[in-house]
Amino acid sequence: MHDGSTRIDAGNVTFAVRQEQWDANIHSHADQGVVIWLEGDVGGKMTQLLRFNCFDVERSYVYAPEGKSKLCRMDPIIDGNPVAWSVRQMRAKLPDMLRAAKFDDIAAKLDAKLVAEKLDEVEKVAREKAINDRQTVKHNRGTDIFEAGNIRFGLEMRSLGNDGGLAIHVMTDLAGTPTDAYAAEAEILAFDCFRMAPHYHYGPRYKNHRVYWDKTLIPDPLEWTLGVFKARKLKPMIEAAGYPDVAAGLDEELIAELIPAIEAKAREMQPKKSG
Repeated sequence: MHDGSTRIDAGNVTFAVRQEQWDANIHSHADQGVVIWLEGDVGGKMTQLLRFNCFDVERSYVYAPEGKSKLCRMDPIIDGNPVAWSVRQMRAKLPDMLRAAKFDDIAAKLDAKLVAEKLDEVEKVAREKAINDRQTVKHNRGTDIFEAGNIRFGLEMRSLGNDGGLAIHVMTDLAGTPTDAYAAEAEILAFDCFRMAPHYHYGPRYKNHRVYWDKTLIPDPLEWTLGVFKARKLKPMIEAAGYPDVAAGLDEELIAELIPAIEAKAREMQPKKSG
């Protein structure tokens, strides 16, 4: 199967590991992480038997995803790293979990020694994918920069295939200052006010949780974005993007003073809608 997964055979079952990104308003919510599932032959068809969602937000496991699909939650406080927790459960309880999913025949034919050996490989692959296959983006800084204390705004007109429009980048210096040789700037929020598929990113350089606007409810993404700035929602958004110290250091009065200039430039750059 060409679904981007790594498959590891273990006798009468096969483990599969894949990195997935979910987009809010396209998938269930903005999230990403590693999926581990176990599949086997059920009535002549390869079928998912168990699934472990090892995501930033969605931390769950599912019995018989293609059948009764009973979903249970991991506890992010108690259970810790979801990859480690999932592999640990499979090492200790895989036959019991298969029986709970009503795959008794498959559970009875498991080669316990082979499964234990293959789980070492599953864990290695899952950990590597969680780090190396994470989907992030690196945008340009923008053509027009507005300094706002410990953050800055960058505006540009972007093209992406047949789509495009005004992009507003929110950036900060994670190391040093702009005059330091070791300065390291990072984009912490991005608002892509595109014509066809407008969306915004929390932490595009690392977390990259992406939300697509519902164009029925939000026909003008730029207006929505400027409204967020004016309502002083940047602080909680920056916290949600994974930068609490940056959020704590925001100069909200300075940002409020800059918003009229940012808005004027954004509206100047954004093409006028015809008709």
